[in-house]
Amino acid sequence: MAPLITHLYTADPSAHVFEGRVYIYPSHDRETDIQFNDNGDQYDMADYHVFSTDSLDPAAPVVDHGVVLRTEDIPWVSKQLWAPDAAQGRDGKYYLYFPARDKEGVFRIGVAVGDRPEGPFTPDPEPIKGSYSIDPASFVDTDGQAYLYFGGLWGGQLQCYQKGNASTYDASWLGPKEPSSPGAKALGPRVARLTDDMHQFAEEVREIVILAPETGEPIDADDHDRRFFEAAWMHKRGDTYYFSYSTGDSHYLCYATGASPYGPFTYGGRILEPVLGWTTHHSIVEFQDRWWLFHHDCELSKGVNHLRSVKVKEIFYDDEGKILPVPVDQY
Repeated sequence: MAPLITHLYTADPSAHVFEGRVYIYPSHDRETDIQFNDNGDQYDMADYHVFSTDSLDPAAPVVDHGVVLRTEDIPWVSKQLWAPDAAQGRDGKYYLYFPARDKEGVFRIGVAVGDRPEGPFTPDPEPIKGSYSIDPASFVDTDGQAYLYFGGLWGGQLQCYQKGNASTYDASWLGPKEPSSPGAKALGPRVARLTDDMHQFAEEVREIVILAPETGEPIDADDHDRRFFEAAWMHKRGDTYYFSYSTGDSHYLCYATGASPYGPFTYGGRILEPVLGWTTHHSIVEFQDRWWLFHHDCELSKGVNHLRSVKVKEIFYDDEGKILPVPVDQY
């Protein structure tokens, strides 16, 4: 299947339906001579574009709304504008959430506000208080309450916060590290309810628990086929909350379900098998009464890991609400 966007390299697509159109908020990959490493230094993104379309027909045009935020626009950022997301607030404005390294090289999460879903966006001068790590994913529940999910291992630095909050940062865990020992449980992604103005956390950050269905216990740290690595996403279908994510070094997109936006979530299975390229990152959105998976791969760049392209596929649920895996012949 061909990429949605071919004139730029784009990745980590966060898709939402605003004003009857699908808006896509991706990372903007660029050429670099930085060598590949497990810290992710080669993913040296410096700005964001927003894209939109009124149809997911393969022949439908996708509009590039241009650059909506740059590194140099954000006072606290040093580099690496990684995977973003966006949400509409109760005030009708649109909020772009993004991770980046601060001046000390530590990932934080920032927010920028715009009057339109396509931006442009004006950033707050400081990151969200108490934020850390990467891959913010915003979710507005049916009651209007907004939440922010986030976290990523290795280069995303989540393993540096094993004691639970931003003040417990432990630089000795920097690099491709995570808990690993018999009986150790996987580190969970994080979530916090957002304030009504969408600019800050309204509560202490919580760790999400993903349970193994066969035991009812948290997934083991050494279970790399199922443990959370990065790319948090939340969607709701009926009364069920679907938390989906990437397993990182085993390259699967998986999901888990629960009855609350805080979890706990029980592992449900794989959505997508490994694609060409090291990373896998996605979003799931309902549009025109059908459900869609946005993701990326490296086919357009012929396998260059840091030059990725956004794709979209329709997904389906069975009668029990389980997400059916995307058939390999549709990749």
